[in-house]
Amino acid sequence: MCHTVKRLFCELGVNPAVHELDEDPRGKDMGRSPPVPAVFIGGNLVGPTDEVMALHLGGKLVPLLRNAGALWL
Repeated sequence: MCHTVKRLFCELGVNPAVHELDEDPRGKDMGRSPPVPAVFIGGNLVGPTDEVMALHLGGKLVPLLRNAGALWL
């Protein structure tokens, strides 16, 4: 599901900062709480994929990204 969220952000024109736990030597020590992907927008935890998709389908994701300065449309 991480790929889905990353692709959505890229398609919206957002250049997300991504930290891949499976590529980090300490990744397994970080656990899976909250569930991954753990999406932060403007320093605030939005949640995993289902939360991001609910915001997107509800028309609330783009305004949230704009307010955070992550999207310049």
